[in-house]
Amino acid sequence: MIATKDLEVRVGARTLLNAPGAHLRVQAGDRVGLVGRNGAGKTTTMRILAGETQPYGGSVTRTGEIGYLPQDSKEGNVEQTARERVLSARGLDEIGRAMSKQQDLMSNSEGDKLDKAIRKFSNLEERYQSLGGYEAESELSQICDNLGLEPRVLDQQLKTLSGGQRRRVELAQILFAASNGSGKSATTLLLDEPTNHLDADSITWLRGFLSKHEGGLIIISHDVDLLSDVCNKIWYLDAVRAEADVYNMGFQKYKDARALDETRRRRERANAEKKSAALHKQAAKLGAKATKAAAAKQMLARADRMMNQLDDVRVDDKVANISFPDPAPCGKTPMHAKGLTKMYGSLEVFAGVDLAIDKGSRVVVLGTNGAGKTTLLKLLAGVERTDGEGGIVSGHGLKVGYFAQEHDTIDGDKSVWRNTIEACPDANEQDLRSLLGAFMFQGDKLEQPAGTLSGGEKTRLALATLVSSRANVLLLDEPTNNLDPISREQVLDALKTYKGAVVLVTHDPGAVRALEPERVIIMPDGDEDLWNDEYMEIVELA
Repeated sequence: MIATKDLEVRVGARTLLNAPGAHLRVQAGDRVGLVGRNGAGKTTTMRILAGETQPYGGSVTRTGEIGYLPQDSKEGNVEQTARERVLSARGLDEIGRAMSKQQDLMSNSEGDKLDKAIRKFSNLEERYQSLGGYEAESELSQICDNLGLEPRVLDQQLKTLSGGQRRRVELAQILFAASNGSGKSATTLLLDEPTNHLDADSITWLRGFLSKHEGGLIIISHDVDLLSDVCNKIWYLDAVRAEADVYNMGFQKYKDARALDETRRRRERANAEKKSAALHKQAAKLGAKATKAAAAKQMLARADRMMNQLDDVRVDDKVANISFPDPAPCGKTPMHAKGLTKMYGSLEVFAGVDLAIDKGSRVVVLGTNGAGKTTLLKLLAGVERTDGEGGIVSGHGLKVGYFAQEHDTIDGDKSVWRNTIEACPDANEQDLRSLLGAFMFQGDKLEQPAGTLSGGEKTRLALATLVSSRANVLLLDEPTNNLDPISREQVLDALKTYKGAVVLVTHDPGAVRALEPERVIIMPDGDEDLWNDEYMEIVELA
């Protein structure tokens, strides 16, 4: 169970949430959808509920086990294998290693040393059994398979995995800890965008798993179908009022109830404003006569009371004005990649990939998770170097803009403003301020540390720096991840009208449709083909 008391959430001087009393509470059987626009404080609130950071005011009480999946999962020992990472959820990885050590001693010892090794092994094995160790491999394999993690991936070190694979491993670890194979558990799950990097089959399986989860659940997701199928409660964070509205109903009923509620509030306010205007007009007439001054004052007080008693009408959410300017001039083929190869130790990700990016061309990179899509974009961006003798040939006027899937281009310790001016050192300061304002960064928001931004806000910040760069080749790695529906549409509209070249990696079919690609690169082989609608089926299933 998780319960808050007088919770207050702030970032810098900005108040994101005031929740007086025991306003927010989740217990066994509650499946809560935490919703609101990007920047409303969903991720920050989730971190506080998980105990990762402290609230500005109030307190959070937690009982029982907590399973927390942050939006950006980059922590942990990258030297361990994916299998060890998942098993660590129950401490089975350490016990397993200790058992293997005692087995080695048993094989190479005699007398007292052998007896001691046998006793230790027996004690460890008893603990291993009590934690379901011998059944664990089957449970682990089932969960990982449903999340699209192949058996070969489980024995690879985390540092060799793609961002999408790492994300799936972190989700598998949390679900493994909270599961006995049936999804039944008293663990409270806190999941921030759990469907990022999942294919359609994995998302379907996850919906079923979470719908059967008997512990508490709080989930942040822009997957409307997931919220509709899983949630029986909704917490709506209002960025304007810095308040949380609690709806004890499913997502679709919440949407209907909120729409009706807003219609009622607007109707009541319109009626009240009409009556208030009439009272003010009448008071003005009476106020001209000294004998009627008291009556006029009462009328004004009545008009004020009438307006003050109204429920607030929700202010329409601000929308980022995202658009890409005309790219800088360049030659016919601004970028040509030859023989790109990437190895992790003895593991070959891909080899000998060739790719010519012509002026204004549209290219989609497809492949399963771990096929090297993100790595290919990093090589094209110059963030990583190719192994072997291949490389990038820069054509006339090449200017690259790179959007990193994990927001690696953003320095979390620096402010929004500092990140922007360092990314665009040649830009005019006033132009940058205007640009950031169009992307909904202004006032105190400019001095906010970038590391405290939500995933959607980081996406907007990264896109803002791309816009100011006037790049003629955009390398976009999952640019619509973490965006609310309105911001996502803004990005897709900007993509439709951009005149430069684009190389796109995405699981979002809408992004592919907006791009209208001409070519497709299939990884890890690097095979190139003209785009046709059959490839859209692969995107929709990926």
